[in-house]
Amino acid sequence: MWRVFAALLLPLMFEDSFEDSGSTGHKPLPLIQPKTFLGITVCNVTQFPNSSIHQHVINISDNVFNHTTGILSNRIIPFTYVLAIIIGIPSNIFVLACLSRKMDFSSGILYFSLAVSDLLLLVSLTLRVHYHLNNNSWIFGELVCKLVTACFYGNIYCSIHAHMCICVMRYLAVVYPFHYRGLPKRSCAICASLTVWVVFTIAMVPEFLIQQSYHVYGQEIITCHDIQPYYEKSYQDLIPYRLSLMCLGFILPSLIITFVYGSIIHHLNRSSRDWEHYIKASTLVFGIFLVCFTPSSVIHFVHYVKLYTQHQDGLYQYYRAAVCLCSFHSCLDPFLSYLLTKTSTSRSKIRSFTSGAQMPSSIL
Repeated sequence: MWRVFAALLLPLMFEDSFEDSGSTGHKPLPLIQPKTFLGITVCNVTQFPNSSIHQHVINISDNVFNHTTGILSNRIIPFTYVLAIIIGIPSNIFVLACLSRKMDFSSGILYFSLAVSDLLLLVSLTLRVHYHLNNNSWIFGELVCKLVTACFYGNIYCSIHAHMCICVMRYLAVVYPFHYRGLPKRSCAICASLTVWVVFTIAMVPEFLIQQSYHVYGQEIITCHDIQPYYEKSYQDLIPYRLSLMCLGFILPSLIITFVYGSIIHHLNRSSRDWEHYIKASTLVFGIFLVCFTPSSVIHFVHYVKLYTQHQDGLYQYYRAAVCLCSFHSCLDPFLSYLLTKTSTSRSKIRSFTSGAQMPSSIL
């Protein structure tokens, strides 16, 4: 896992170093191209009297402007968001309605937490759809921009950690069945869910402490979160914070999930019983998790490393495209959960592979 991660990181981190080594001559004013794109604040005066946003005006390069007004940002990204919203919001509401009657089970609590985070993530995308279709111009005000930004990132990390909690419970049920039977499973599920929500709610507070929306100098558009003046001290301090957040929100749980799924499949393969269908289902769920979350998270992480070390933000446009996969995972979660539940409940019990002890399979 670490080798794959390093292989993805290194080419991206040193991409600009190879390009710069052959360039000479006078360099223009350092305006960074599209995660946020880096811009330069040029004034803080009231030039837009009809706007509800604080009058912060930012200057950007032509490349950044071309991205914010291009077909990828204005058509392809909102189309994928709309597709995820159409599928995901009804399916997650249906899951919540079904799980509300089964909250006495530990698995029901964890799946409920996952469905809530997925639903909030998809709801936050509705305003982003309008933003992209409106030529990347935000009309809902600074406070709503902050709320949508915090809701989007916070619920991505909540979804990842909810998956991690579900995987850990499955791991304990398969690998340590005797210990699992003695656990206060419902209390553990409640504590895990509340901890995840509290931690990432607090983690999103810094996003409310900075300006998120800016008028673009010389253009009639207002960006939301996509362009920020990282040459200013208050914004520079955000880069280590966001790097730490990505380590806690994605890298750590991904390593745990990889280990857990590998252990589950290894132990099921050692069993004398036929668990082929469940192994295939688990492998599918794990594969989709990696495909949906890994590209955007890796690009996002490398983007901030380059922004912090080289003041380069050219990867942000690729991150905005890759993040669409996260929204698809949110609409797939109800179907993936049903797949695992259907596969595991086809057998009423799972046996310990060493002693023949029995345990409920509902957590699987």
